[in-house]
Amino acid sequence: MNSEQLKSLQINPEFRKRPQRSLWMIFIVVVTLTGVTVYFAWPRSEDSRRVVDTTKNKEANAALSAVEKQQVTPKKPAGDGADTALLTVSGYIVNRERIELSPRFLGVVKWIGVKKGDAVTNGQVVVLLDDAEYKARLLESQGRLANTKAAVEKAALTYGRVAKLATDKVESKQIEDEARLNLEAARATQKEVEGQVELIKTYVDWTVIRSPINGVVLEKLVDPNELVVPQSFGGTRGPSTALIALADPKDLQVETDLNESDLAKVFLNQKCRVSPEAYPDKVYDGYVAEMAPEANRQKGTLQIKVQIQNPDRYLTPELSARVDFLGR
Repeated sequence: MNSEQLKSLQINPEFRKRPQRSLWMIFIVVVTLTGVTVYFAWPRSEDSRRVVDTTKNKEANAALSAVEKQQVTPKKPAGDGADTALLTVSGYIVNRERIELSPRFLGVVKWIGVKKGDAVTNGQVVVLLDDAEYKARLLESQGRLANTKAAVEKAALTYGRVAKLATDKVESKQIEDEARLNLEAARATQKEVEGQVELIKTYVDWTVIRSPINGVVLEKLVDPNELVVPQSFGGTRGPSTALIALADPKDLQVETDLNESDLAKVFLNQKCRVSPEAYPDKVYDGYVAEMAPEANRQKGTLQIKVQIQNPDRYLTPELSARVDFLGR
């Protein structure tokens, strides 16, 4: 093969060079596409919140706002947030003490100055019984007391004279002793009548019925001119044996019946959370104040009383409430 043929077979150097401009265009396109993909794939805070067109669906927008509000401001129970409920039961709100005022003797109601729902203070007069009979007895006893005082004075004068005569040997020792004993008997009679006067004064004082606590009248059980009798020992309250019923509205408990299978989770002074069923958003601190000494065999339960701390007007006796027994 001659040199001309070999030269014709050689490749032109210009054709062996790749087009650099095309490579740069491809590289720029790849980089641009990668940047756009990363931009739209990167997570944002607003992506977690769905945007709703309020002009098209107002109800959906309101529901979404309510859900977001609950997420932002969750309800926190009272007390330590770290406390966990070991057990939740239902019970009834009760007054820790219900006081029924009963007369001390048979009598007639003369005046009653309160009605159901009235607030009363310690020592306030709430009922007056008819005291005419006892005031008459008091006058009679005071008259007898005046007579005994006169008798004592007379006996004292007699004894003084006899004692002087006995000293002068005019009267005998026996007469002196009799005068002295008469004086002592008169003084004893005076003390007896004085005791009767004090007893009648006590009866007169018992006709004035006063409130023993600061509280609220739960019930008015009698009316004026009604006959009342003392409450019998160990018996149940019958008609006209009690005048009014009182309780302290700031001293409330929740009374529950706990299944025996749950007793291991409850102990005295255990912290609790109380929420009335009528106001589920209200939460109060409490503690186990009382555990019954014996269980109810028929029900298989034990009565537990939880003392409510700092109760307010939202807690009404005899309404139901939920109690959470906390772990610590």
